[in-house]
Amino acid sequence: MTNPIPLTRFCNLEAGQQADCFVLLSAKDRGKTRDGKPYFRVTFRDATRQATAMIWSDTRWFADCEAGWREGGFYKIRCRYEESQYGPQIDLQRIREITEEDSADGFDPAEFFDTTRFDPEEMYSELCQLVRDQIGEEPLRDLVISILDAHATAVKESAAAVRNHHAFRGGYLEHVLSVTRTCVYLADKYSEYYPAANPPLSKSLVVAGGVLHDIGKVRELEFQPHGHAYTPQGRLVGHILLGRDIIREFAQDIPALDEETLLRLEHIIIAHQNLPEWGSPVAPHTPESLLVHYADDIDAKYHMMATALEVPPEEGEQFTTKDNPLRRAIFRGLQA
Repeated sequence: MTNPIPLTRFCNLEAGQQADCFVLLSAKDRGKTRDGKPYFRVTFRDATRQATAMIWSDTRWFADCEAGWREGGFYKIRCRYEESQYGPQIDLQRIREITEEDSADGFDPAEFFDTTRFDPEEMYSELCQLVRDQIGEEPLRDLVISILDAHATAVKESAAAVRNHHAFRGGYLEHVLSVTRTCVYLADKYSEYYPAANPPLSKSLVVAGGVLHDIGKVRELEFQPHGHAYTPQGRLVGHILLGRDIIREFAQDIPALDEETLLRLEHIIIAHQNLPEWGSPVAPHTPESLLVHYADDIDAKYHMMATALEVPPEEGEQFTTKDNPLRRAIFRGLQA
């Protein structure tokens, strides 16, 4: 009597293990061998692991893969998991699309997506409260609140990026709230340090800039079943100019917002990434834009470093690998 094949979470497979798993087909890339024969490189994943299956033209899966397998589809597979010099691989033995009956065996599509560890409703409420408490000028406050209200769903659910930092559902709001908190601190600190600045630092603009610096990402990115992806607007225009467009659109409905305040806010948006190679056409030319840039930069960079350190270390490992967005080995400690 043969042993039954276990149903196992994809992320829990060990090298050499054969099991049935629920997976998401996240990519299906077509290529050709040196002999001109077609093949597909298919990526399956769950929330924490992805692995590749090579579908060659002379295998039984090729026709099905070409005609029916779709990115963003959920499947139940039987496979053997292996780890090679090319990364995690699976030898595919069976595959079918998910059915309603699979729910009884534990299939839940929500488990296939990384999400923020914080409550989106609580974060959104705190962000709006910061706007009300920290932006003194009523027209500017009204502008920020109107933009947040109009994009509330996207603000709560979007990722901050496709990769590198806060690239998960709710990551946009997690990042923006963190940046805004830092902006409040920096504005208070430097207003006190340099009271003779002329004009004085505008805390209201620093906070408004922190809240809205990435607002263009609600149009740059869209959620798809296999993850966030760039919209055509995102690819051709980018979130910086899309963000300025949003601010200009909503400012038309607030006639009390003066011309210079709007200009300074637009500058914060287009300068917040500092360098042309990072996407900004101009560098920060105002104190407010400088503070927003560094608040944004430190939040993104620290997330990258912290995420790398969250990967469990190998025994005796003193440094992480360089396989992280910072492209550097991060020191864990002499006794790691």
